[in-house]
Amino acid sequence: MIELGQISLTLALALSLYTVLSTVAGIRLRQGQFIISGRRALYSAFFLLSIAIVLLSYALASKDYQIRYVAEHVSNNLSAFYSISALWAGQAGSLLLWAWLLSLFAAIVIFQNRKRDSSLLPHVTATLSTILVFFVALLVFVSNPFERLGFAIAEGQGLNPLLQNPGMIFHPPTLYLGYVGFAMPFAFAIAALITRKLDSQWILITRRWTLFSWMFLGIGILLGAKWAYVELGWGGYWGWDPVENASLMPWLTGTAFLHSVMIQERKSMLKIWNVSLIVITFLLTILGTFITRSGIISSVHSFGASNLGYVFLAFLLGVTLWSV
Repeated sequence: MIELGQISLTLALALSLYTVLSTVAGIRLRQGQFIISGRRALYSAFFLLSIAIVLLSYALASKDYQIRYVAEHVSNNLSAFYSISALWAGQAGSLLLWAWLLSLFAAIVIFQNRKRDSSLLPHVTATLSTILVFFVALLVFVSNPFERLGFAIAEGQGLNPLLQNPGMIFHPPTLYLGYVGFAMPFAFAIAALITRKLDSQWILITRRWTLFSWMFLGIGILLGAKWAYVELGWGGYWGWDPVENASLMPWLTGTAFLHSVMIQERKSMLKIWNVSLIVITFLLTILGTFITRSGIISSVHSFGASNLGYVFLAFLLGVTLWSV
C-alpha cells in the first residue's frame, strides 16, 4: 500500500508537469495535439490522486500503523467517522485532499468546456496544472502522507481531543471546497488577461463555479462558528481569531465579485476590477493556508508547527507576480 501510494503521487506529479509543458508548447506552437495530450495527462493525474486518497483513507480506517501519518492521527479506539476525518486533520492529508479536489475540479472544467472557445481553455489548463504541480510537489518532496514509520507500534497517538467533534467531519471539507473552487474562476481570469478577452465570456463560464465556491466557503464558516461555540475556550461563535479571519476575507471579496460582475454584464464596466477581485480572492485562499500552516501567528486553530509556511508564502508571492 505504501509503495503504491508513493508511486501514484510521483506519477501524478510527472503528469501534472507534463500537462503544463505540453499545453504551453501547444499554445506557443499552435499545435492542437499537444493541448489535447496535456488534457489527457491531467485526467490521468486526477485518476492517480484518486488512488492515493482512497489508499490513505483505507489506511486510516484500517489503522495501518506502518504509515507515519496514520500512527500520528488515529488510535485503536477511534471511531470510523473520526478515523476517516483524520484525512484532513494533519498537514499531509490536508494537502492530499486539496490536490485531489483541485485535480477533480480541473478535470470537470476542462471536460465541460472542451468544445467552447479554444483560446481560453488552454491557458486555463496551464494555470490549473501549474497550481496542481505545486501541491503535488509538496506531497512528494516535503510532506508525504505515505511516509513509512520505520518501526512497529500497536497503538497510534490518536486524534486531538479538540478535533473529536462532529464539526470535524463537515467543517474542513466544506472550507476546502470553497478554497479550491475559487481556483477555477481565477484560472479563467488569468486566461482572459493573457488573451486580452476581458469581456463577459469568462464570467459567464465561471458563474456557477464562483457561486459554488462562495456558497461552500460560507457554509464552512458557519459550521466552524457552530463548532467554536460548543468547544470550551474557543470564544463563542466568532473570536476574530487569525484563522477565522483568513477564511472570512476571501468570502467577502468573493461576495464583492459576485455583485460587481453584474455591472460588467449589464454595462460592460469594471472589467479590470473584476479580474482583480477574483485574483485577490484566490490569493486570500492561499494566504489563509499560509496563516493556518505556518505557525507564525498564534491561533486556537493551530495544532502543531509546520515547515510549509514560507513555502506557501513564496507560492503566494509567485502567483501575485504572475497575475500582475
